[in-house]
Amino acid sequence: MGQKLLVNSASGNLLKELTDSLETCDRFYFGVAFVNFSGVQLLLDTLKEAEKRGIQGKIMTSTYLNFTDPKALERLKAFDHIDLRVFVTDQQTGFHTKAYIFEYEESYKIIIGSSNVTQSALKSNVEWNVEIISKKDGQFVEEVLAEYEQLWQRSTQATAQFLHEYEELYRNIERMQRTANLVYEKAEYIVQNSMQRRAIENLTRLRDLNEKKALVVAATGTGKTYMAAFDVQQVRPVKLLFLVHREDILQKAKETFETLLPNIQRSFGVLTGTRKDWGADYLFANIRTLANHYEHFSPDEFDYIIVDEAHHATAPQYEKVLAWFQPKFMLGMTATPERSDQLSVFELFDHNVALEVRLHEALEDDIVAPFHYFGITDIAEIDLQQVRLEDTAELAKKLQVHKRVDFIMEQMNFYGNDGQFRKGLGFCVNREHAAFMAEEFTKRGIPSLYLSGDDNGETRAEAIQALEDEKSPIEFLFTVDIFNEGVDIPSVNQVLMLRPTQSPIVFIQQLGRGLRKHSGKQFLTVLDFIGNHAKSYLIAVALNGQRYYDKESLKVAVATGFAHVPGATHIQMDEISQKQILEQIDQESFYSMAYLKEQYMEFKKVRHGKPPYKLMDYYTYDGAPDPVKFIQKEGSYLSFLAKVETDDNIRLLLHDQVWAKVYKELSKFLPLKRPHEASLYLALMHQKELSWEEASYHIRHWVEETAAESVRHAIKNIANTFLDQREKDRFPALAEWEGEKVIRTSILEELLQNKEYTSYLTDLLEYGLHRYEREFGKTDYGIPFFKLHEQYQMRDAALLSNASVTHSSFRGSGLLRNDKDLFLFVDLHKEADTEERLLYKDEILSPERVQWESPNNMAQHSGRGQSIIRHKELGNKLHLFVRKYKHIEGNVTEPFIYLGELEVESWQNEKPVMFHMKLHHRIPPQLYRELTEKV
Repeated sequence: MGQKLLVNSASGNLLKELTDSLETCDRFYFGVAFVNFSGVQLLLDTLKEAEKRGIQGKIMTSTYLNFTDPKALERLKAFDHIDLRVFVTDQQTGFHTKAYIFEYEESYKIIIGSSNVTQSALKSNVEWNVEIISKKDGQFVEEVLAEYEQLWQRSTQATAQFLHEYEELYRNIERMQRTANLVYEKAEYIVQNSMQRRAIENLTRLRDLNEKKALVVAATGTGKTYMAAFDVQQVRPVKLLFLVHREDILQKAKETFETLLPNIQRSFGVLTGTRKDWGADYLFANIRTLANHYEHFSPDEFDYIIVDEAHHATAPQYEKVLAWFQPKFMLGMTATPERSDQLSVFELFDHNVALEVRLHEALEDDIVAPFHYFGITDIAEIDLQQVRLEDTAELAKKLQVHKRVDFIMEQMNFYGNDGQFRKGLGFCVNREHAAFMAEEFTKRGIPSLYLSGDDNGETRAEAIQALEDEKSPIEFLFTVDIFNEGVDIPSVNQVLMLRPTQSPIVFIQQLGRGLRKHSGKQFLTVLDFIGNHAKSYLIAVALNGQRYYDKESLKVAVATGFAHVPGATHIQMDEISQKQILEQIDQESFYSMAYLKEQYMEFKKVRHGKPPYKLMDYYTYDGAPDPVKFIQKEGSYLSFLAKVETDDNIRLLLHDQVWAKVYKELSKFLPLKRPHEASLYLALMHQKELSWEEASYHIRHWVEETAAESVRHAIKNIANTFLDQREKDRFPALAEWEGEKVIRTSILEELLQNKEYTSYLTDLLEYGLHRYEREFGKTDYGIPFFKLHEQYQMRDAALLSNASVTHSSFRGSGLLRNDKDLFLFVDLHKEADTEERLLYKDEILSPERVQWESPNNMAQHSGRGQSIIRHKELGNKLHLFVRKYKHIEGNVTEPFIYLGELEVESWQNEKPVMFHMKLHHRIPPQLYRELTEKV
């Protein structure tokens, strides 16, 4: 009746097929070589619903290679509607079957392939599974069922006795493997992960450019110390200084380097309050000690200096030490690159970011543990509709309900956690709430402690140690914000979100506390108890993790279970929570001043009430609001600040009309579409003129290679050559091209006399460049400088194709041209009150084919018509840009998404001409859904 290939991709996976089938079948039969808890947990809700519907099922697995997890068997055994059996293998007989059979009234759906019941096999591994739907009386069905029944009869019932004996065997094997693994902790067996490999490639590139400093930004637990050791292994400096803020890190770092560099023939030593190995080649030093003894060393003593926790390096103690030394190369490493009042860590390292890894990149690179997130509707008795979320006392009072504790524990027991020992963190509203939860959990047999900002470092360290220790009875720590960042508890395998989410930043920080990889866990379980407060949708913003989002893309992400999130991570919201969040997204106005001000105030709260005066303040936090939205709302970031802060200094800054005009016009560059112009402006902040070679060098700092034509275009662009007179009047030129040199204009010279002006202009350019680098790296995208599936406005096509006409002429038409490049701009859904809605039939037909109707005055034989019809013959390139809607909220104009080049396959009709075209690149599944589905 039907057949198809099932693979794991962004457009679907085996898990989705299994859950859909379990929701509709009459009976089910699984036969898989092994199951583990990571896979079973993903099926729990669907199996529970099947149990409610009275759907009976059989699940058969095996002891083959002892891969099956006893916890998975125990959990399946707990369902009354599942008959569970285990095929016991021996040396002669293995068990490789992977089959999923679903019975319907008149047919069977049979899936046979390569996937077992594990999180990776169901979601992310390269797996091939074939699905066949056949009538009940078919020969194939009869053969499959007969084979299944024969194996079923040979299998052993999963009795309590059997499960007990198998668990004992499994744990013994686990212990033996742990012991055996200690033997292989040798340098030759430790290989670079993808993050470390990319960082080292970029560090090598920066050194080739004669750069002396670089910074790596990555979360705790992603292997920054190993990365530094791998780079030292490659560079082989004669003398090395590794500088740390805390002594406990110092010893671990030294051990890592000694493990990875066993044959480097260098001596290793430490410099602390109690021990001073002055003569060591590779010295690991505590900053407090070194600050008192740095003059003991000559300034060029060390070839290579590594600054761990580099965000501290802007402090005075570090400043004098780093000012003394003149190494050949200095590497900074940090998880939280917050700026001080004086200097940003990016400035300190000459804006050379070798690598930056945020949560979604870390998941994609498999350098943190995947997580299984379950959004669970809170109990009906918890009514938060009238509670201000800032009123923590009232909020805590509402949440401190015994029935809620029972519900939380019921959900914990249902979903379980990975690993033999439960190690959990619960994030609470305030100290009273945390104390209440710890007391209630302890009463109910889960020994717990609570911590808040009032507790000193020693108390915190003892509590963390108690949680980490497998022999300790402590299973949970309930905390108030203090574990948002910088705390490393690798064994945590369950996180409870027990308070309403107000800040995506805090949500990501709290989530991150459980993502450190650990030998005792494959994944983190996250249970989020979602109340009926008005800001539930912020959970979706936090989990989405995409650079750009609007109402439509956010709704598609929620409705598809955030299918774009990489790897084996699983995000699931129950039906009530999902409906509530989708309704809130619909009702919220993401461009209203009220919403933007609220985002700003929440961000300020994360910064302990300190106003984010600079754009770079936003750059340092994963999940921070996008300040470009603030700029778009008010014209510049300072204009926005003037609306939300009562700081008279900001208003005074804006009184200078020339300065305000320059700052506002440069703000329009954000987010940067290419780094060329901003890199030249930034260079002119520090030197009065640039030669052609210097201009090229500064651009190459941000782009690997760039054509001379693009350098020339960028220089002319900052000299306002391509602006029409109206635009020139609005934006005075800051540079001019004179005799093969780029020179500051008198306007820029005058502005730079003011330190505050200089600081804010530098910040704007730094933010644009660092954000660009984080999102696109240093790839040269050629000419036109377009990136597949990124967002653009019409006028960007002029800049990025090195057009010699004014930007303002690139607007107002669906077909634009620059020499051999033709740009097609398409609105997929026309405005309801325009004639376009009736006239044009533009449509995405499939992930690789589109239908486009030309402007209605274009004929096939006309110059424009022939330039498209004969585009290959004439050497013309067709570029397609689409957007779902011109407007989603009010009169805010949505950007277009670049779908790449395409070629004409057929055409028909006159005025307009209808074209069928094929894209050079398939539209990715998530984007295809966003563009074609309405939620």
